[in-house]
Amino acid sequence: MSVSKELIEILVCPKCKGELEYINDERGEAFICHACSLVYLVKDNIPIMLIEEALPIKDWEARRGK
Repeated sequence: MSVSKELIEILVCPKCKGELEYINDERGEAFICHACSLVYLVKDNIPIMLIEEALPIKDWEARRGK
């Protein structure tokens, strides 16, 4: 796990302030907001929590071959 447990516990969606699901698997490392249907990627161990940088879940899954 490259993102610290403490950071995972305190991060919220910057758009709705809702809970995020942390993913670290074959699809990559990311935070998902199911309420907003957005994916915030982690690049070089840094969560990119900018709304304008987030991907729609369907685009992220398509990009990952899901």
